[in-house]
Amino acid sequence: MAKKEELDEETLAFIQWCIEVEQFLVAGGATVKQAQDHIEEQVEWFADQFYEGLTPEEAAKEALA
Repeated sequence: MAKKEELDEETLAFIQWCIEVEQFLVAGGATVKQAQDHIEEQVEWFADQFYEGLTPEEAAKEALA
């Protein structure tokens, strides 16, 4: 059985932040799949937004602009 990799707090915080961004993207008209695909395709851009301190809502608005 494969050993489970434990994620650090910062990674967990980023994942939670992305989940919240996804919700705002969906509220802005994307499907869940579209929102997830976009976050995966642009993960580096979203990571920059996370580390720059944008809220999930602000990042979603930027992504939808």
